[in-house]
Amino acid sequence: MENLSEILNMKPVEAITPLVVFGVVFFLGWLLRRIVLRRLAKWAQKTKTAVDDLIIDSLRKPFIIWFVMLGIYIAVESSKVPDDITAIINKVLLVLGIFSVTMVVAHMSSGLIKVYSRRIESALPVTSLTQNISRIIIFAVGALVILNSFGISITPILATLGVGGLAVALALQDTFSNFFSGFHIIVAKQVRVGDYVKLDSGEEGYVTDITWRTTKIKMLPNNVVLVPNEKLTKAIVTNYYLPDKEMAVLINIGVHYDSDLEKVEKITCEVAKEVMKINCGGVEDFEPFIRYHTFADFSINFTVILRAKEFVDQYLVKHEFVKRLHKRYAKEGVIIPYPIRAINYTQEKAV
Repeated sequence: MENLSEILNMKPVEAITPLVVFGVVFFLGWLLRRIVLRRLAKWAQKTKTAVDDLIIDSLRKPFIIWFVMLGIYIAVESSKVPDDITAIINKVLLVLGIFSVTMVVAHMSSGLIKVYSRRIESALPVTSLTQNISRIIIFAVGALVILNSFGISITPILATLGVGGLAVALALQDTFSNFFSGFHIIVAKQVRVGDYVKLDSGEEGYVTDITWRTTKIKMLPNNVVLVPNEKLTKAIVTNYYLPDKEMAVLINIGVHYDSDLEKVEKITCEVAKEVMKINCGGVEDFEPFIRYHTFADFSINFTVILRAKEFVDQYLVKHEFVKRLHKRYAKEGVIIPYPIRAINYTQEKAV
């Protein structure tokens, strides 16, 4: 009550001075944000690296808040507010300052992970899991700093967390299993965000994200399959983007026994080369070839080997190749026989 009465009994000049000090500091902060940060942002846009853009963007929002806090601090220190109230205000400002800095560092770390992973191939891929791990670590450090600023010893807390962590780990075995499995998937880089994969259970599609619990796979029909990370590590997975995106496209064909096989090979390869050059999904510099392999019941069968830039491109390559080959075979007189079944009438009559 005494402190409150002291504040209420302050002279107008004593009350106006802190307000003026706060207003001056706030105006300087607003001016610096408007002039300096704008010029720095324009300069950052001209540079090749994205790191400076990230730093300026992270500082833009809390910049004015820091000057508000600085204005309050200087105003309180220049006023005749009682020491105990000043100490409380300073503590609150310190906590808010640490929290705001923690927020900025967490945002910057998340952005730096994206920039770093794009520039360096060996870096961790950008996923929800990797970004959340960095945020959790930074927020944990910020919380410990805040506790330490209040004079609370961190050592007993860490010891308690160690014992409590063991109990939590036993209670959340499945959750932690998926968490560490997801981290293993990211580090091993055998399944990456953006890869086209197929599971032994039949699901296939693009990996869109790896979270702390599941891996999201977007299938071609535009559905999303959520696969628990632990199950993904135990599944047999075909990754169509490893070792690279390009893949062979195999098309099986059969021609009549009376066909000139040399001519068939020449015509087929010509059409295949044409498709490789005009089709956006084909590999232009690839030389297609064929391999005869079977004397079948009604045809001589062979396989045409083409190449697509990635998994989904094979459908367009096959589509265009079949159309053009059918038209060319008709023009050149190459026959693709219908299935034939011979009936032995003598044997049928005997029965």
